[in-house]
Amino acid sequence: MSEEGKLPRRALIGIFGGLFTGYVGLTAVIPVLPSFVTQRYGATGFAVGLAVMATALTALLVRPVAGHFADRYGHRRVMQVGALIVAVGGLLYFLPLSLPALVGVRLLLGVGEAALFTAGAVWTVSLAPHNRRGQLIGLYGVSMWGGISVGTFLGAALLGFGFDAVWGFSVAAALIGLALITSVPAPATAGQPAGGSGLLLRPALLPGTALALAAAGYAGLAAFVVLHLQARGISSGVAVLSGFSAVYAGTRLFIGHLPDRYGPRRVAIWCGVGEAAGLLIIAVAPNLPLAVLGGVVMGVGFSLLHPSLALMVMNLTDRSKQGAALGAYTSFWDLGLAVWGPLIGLVATGFGYPAVFVVGAGCAAAAVVVSLFVRQPSPQPAPAS
Repeated sequence: MSEEGKLPRRALIGIFGGLFTGYVGLTAVIPVLPSFVTQRYGATGFAVGLAVMATALTALLVRPVAGHFADRYGHRRVMQVGALIVAVGGLLYFLPLSLPALVGVRLLLGVGEAALFTAGAVWTVSLAPHNRRGQLIGLYGVSMWGGISVGTFLGAALLGFGFDAVWGFSVAAALIGLALITSVPAPATAGQPAGGSGLLLRPALLPGTALALAAAGYAGLAAFVVLHLQARGISSGVAVLSGFSAVYAGTRLFIGHLPDRYGPRRVAIWCGVGEAAGLLIIAVAPNLPLAVLGGVVMGVGFSLLHPSLALMVMNLTDRSKQGAALGAYTSFWDLGLAVWGPLIGLVATGFGYPAVFVVGAGCAAAAVVVSLFVRQPSPQPAPAS
């Protein structure tokens, strides 16, 4: 980097754009898969859930592997493979597949998602000025969530033209992503990582555990906030989710530099406290405005927690292993959602909806405690221009 703080904008446009359009292609099929599975196969709710969520299983398992391959063979190459797998998966939807084969396609797409996201994330970090890494990790996440939002919206809109229109759109979006990724010059590879090739790297363990704990609050909000407010006679509970989502994106856009400026552990502590406070406000909210306020407070805190913890991982990991470390760290998010989804449901059944948000707040507080034990590396001077 020739100038401290200067961003390689053209490269980031290709990476962020490739991630965005790749996720558009991935998620365009989500709103139509349930009706496709029930109409084509006459399947049960279990089969519908399996077909929709199968990608999460392989993504959870493959992220560290994808990061390791990115370290060894190049970030662009692995990200290209991810986008290509998404395009091939879209083409496979056109075939007269059996239900097990369809689940197999979804498992394959989880591999593509893991490769696309993980390789692009560590590529972004490698291009970022040292004092803006946390900010760019956050903006990278905004690109992903933006792709998810646009993809699900457009997929539902295209259903009126038939399933084939959705499959074709998924392929086209992924190919556009592949072209954007390819437009970025390939970075130099670090070669074989030194010191072994373990995929669950120690620097990812504590930050990943904190991320998995923080996922409890998000799982509870997404699954139960509407039901929680309805039980209190409050309608339009979806406004809480909308407020959370808007603030989540806006926080990363406008104050995403805070982990770089004040240090990732300090910001992670603030964020965990903010998430816990927002969840407690929702738990006791007697009306919609206060519940929306809780969603906003939670959104501000939760938004910067992931990039703060990811920056801790990067700070503790040798450059040649950062892809594997970031992949392992991100897998804790998938693991957290997989674990907390059913557990939060049991809490709601046994103790009522407010308990969901109290438990989520407790887990956010536990994430703060875990982050306090993450070792802080000694500050290093920025490299000379």
